[in-house]
Amino acid sequence: MTDVTRNATAALDASVPIRPDDVSSGYSVLLANRQSDVQLDLTRYRRLVGHVLAAEGVRRDASTAVSFVGCSEMAELNELHMGHLGPTDVLAFPIDLAPAGGAADRCEVSNAADPFDGAAGGVLVGDVVVCPAVAATNAAAGENPRRGHDGTVTAELDLLVVHGLLHLLGMDHDKPKHAAAMREREAEHLSVLWATP
Repeated sequence: MTDVTRNATAALDASVPIRPDDVSSGYSVLLANRQSDVQLDLTRYRRLVGHVLAAEGVRRDASTAVSFVGCSEMAELNELHMGHLGPTDVLAFPIDLAPAGGAADRCEVSNAADPFDGAAGGVLVGDVVVCPAVAATNAAAGENPRRGHDGTVTAELDLLVVHGLLHLLGMDHDKPKHAAAMREREAEHLSVLWATP
């Protein structure tokens, strides 16, 4: 368990409980809100995480954590893990997964638990960390134009959560063809969300 997951687990008082009729049912989705810059609808993000995991074929007993953090915490994580100064919008930390040699669609498992294999035991997919303050700046600047993206902070946060989850599942944007594949998957997931009132 990473520090991010430990922090998310400790912050369950800021989490929204899973409802049986929710698409996230079966998944362990830990949500933590450790920032005060942007008001969040944690139910929305729990459902979004469940949708993405289900649509990507991840088994129902998989666990993941999404933490929403302030600029200073994100800057610390960005410097520690990426070697970059200042806050970024999203970071993803795969736990039981390892990149599959540049594959743009799936990743290999670094231990016995495979998130796509229903026969194996539980798996920790990983942690996604999002900085809503940076998302707000990106939204205002039109940083991530997408079909259906209405320019709001909520749409930007939706995009960042999906982007981080796809990173956990082995997708990357390190080459033009990988970036195109990742953008296409993002669009597919977000079109379902954004088409729903």
